[in-house]
Amino acid sequence: MKVLVVGAGGREHALAWKIRQSPLVKDLYCAPGNAGIAGIARCVPIDGANVTELAGFAASARIDLTVVGPELPLTLGIAGEFQRRGLALFGASAEAALIESSKVFAKEFMLRHAIPTASCEVFSTSGAAGDHLGSRSVRYPVVVKADGLAAGKGVVVCADREQAIAAVRSMMEERIHGTAGDRVIIEEFLEGREVSFFAISDGSRAVPLATCQDYKRAHDGDNGPNTGGMGGYCPSVHVGQELFREVSDRIVAPTLDGLAREGRAYRGVLYVGLMLTAAGPRVLEYNARFGDPEAQGLLPRMKSDIVPLLAAAAAGRIDGETIDWRPESVATVVLASGGYPGPYRKGMPIFGIAEAEALENVHVFHAGTASGSGTQPVVSGGRVLAVTALGHDLAAAVASAYEGVARIRFEGMHYRTDIARDAVLASNAAAEPAS
Repeated sequence: MKVLVVGAGGREHALAWKIRQSPLVKDLYCAPGNAGIAGIARCVPIDGANVTELAGFAASARIDLTVVGPELPLTLGIAGEFQRRGLALFGASAEAALIESSKVFAKEFMLRHAIPTASCEVFSTSGAAGDHLGSRSVRYPVVVKADGLAAGKGVVVCADREQAIAAVRSMMEERIHGTAGDRVIIEEFLEGREVSFFAISDGSRAVPLATCQDYKRAHDGDNGPNTGGMGGYCPSVHVGQELFREVSDRIVAPTLDGLAREGRAYRGVLYVGLMLTAAGPRVLEYNARFGDPEAQGLLPRMKSDIVPLLAAAAAGRIDGETIDWRPESVATVVLASGGYPGPYRKGMPIFGIAEAEALENVHVFHAGTASGSGTQPVVSGGRVLAVTALGHDLAAAVASAYEGVARIRFEGMHYRTDIARDAVLASNAAAEPAS
């Protein structure tokens, strides 16, 4: 069969890498792809936001299955465009993807369906938000969220009123995230551990995937600004079998059922960002896609062929599908360009990727790269590479990932040196992780 992957980042490289391994796949395309993806797929110069052109290409190339990586094409209605043309696509409809594209919708949806989450208030003016932040009912710290898509950077944890008002002004008045800041949510701060939970759904049934944990802050010790993710590991050492079932039954199932009952049947991968609190798991956010960098850790652990599952979900007929997982742990370290998540430089040559991939069980997924002169890749994005390694336990995986990192260099490269350190320390006391 012919498969098209839509996207240009590390998540899409991991998806293409996994799909390429399927004996069912004869031809693999990616639009637009990156320098790493070009080594395993035919890259097509179509931007993911151009859903009409993508559908036209899929029809003319007789693509059997299109797999959407990023959120923007989903929000723009790529699923509906493909459906109108009778083309198979794995990815949520625009109506279902609203659980990611509008945090206000997601919070109201959770309240309607009694899905556990943090309490919050919604504001459409900075003045009203500021008045609320000065009221006695607010307990700090609080979380300020932009309503719309903000590339993983629209969430700010604020220690006091001054920080919270600054966050509101930056979103609503300075428009740092554009129209995403038309409305803001001021949300209760939840104490606990963050975990990413994934499931693949055909609209009525779901197959849960492995749990992951990512690290959003730019610097060691969870300091610095939020980013799209600086690394992670899989599976989470904090989720045992009992908690895994609880999340599946009390959060994932009601979410999919609620969407279906509201006429938003969900076909695709559902990402549930959780906070494991003393009172139980609480939903922080939904994403309508595989996480990044979680996908770079999750997919190498997947032993089963992913293509039949993606095709079954796209067709609305998951029935008895199961996934076999490798027993190893996986760790991923993201290498970023200097200045990220703020302004960063591009065009610098990248060295040492082949040397890192020569290490046993180490994979280097390209996120923000482009082809330079000859075969030399160059930096083209804020998050440049994701170095992923498997190990017999998490400590071994982390050590191998950083061994791979040590072989790569480009001007201005920075990364966190403490990815999964807390999990390694906690792993001996944690329950057996669920697949």
